Amino acid sequence: MNKSDYLKTKIFYGLKNLNNGFDAENIYYFSETDFEIVLKRVQEKGIAIYGIEPWLNGTFYDVISYEQYSTEPDDPKWYKRAFTRFRRKKKNLMYSATYVVPNELLSN
Repeated sequence: MNKSDYLKTKIFYGLKNLNNGFDAENIYYFSETDFEIVLKRVQEKGIAIYGIEPWLNGTFYDVISYEQYSTEPDDPKWYKRAFTRFRRKKKNLMYSATYVVPNELLSN
C-alpha cells in the first residue's frame, strides 16, 4: 500500500475532503471538526506531521511546521498546539497537512 492509499483508507475515512479542485487532487482539506479527528487518528497510528497548512476561502492562509516548535514531527504536542493556535483565530479555515507514514504501517 502506498502513503496516499493508507491515508485515505486508515485516516481520512468517513471525513469530507473539501478540496474541490483548488489544489492537487491528492491533497485533502478538512473542516476544523474533521481535522481534529484526523489529528487523533494520526496520533494513534504514530504518523508524523511536517506541517499544517490552513486555507481561508480557497486562498492560502498560513503554515506552521514542526521546526517552529523545536521538536520532532512525530511529537503530537507540536501539532496540537499549532492547531489550537489556528482555532483561536475563529476563522472558517480548511486544514491540510504534510504526513509521514512509517513504512511498517504501509506493509500491513
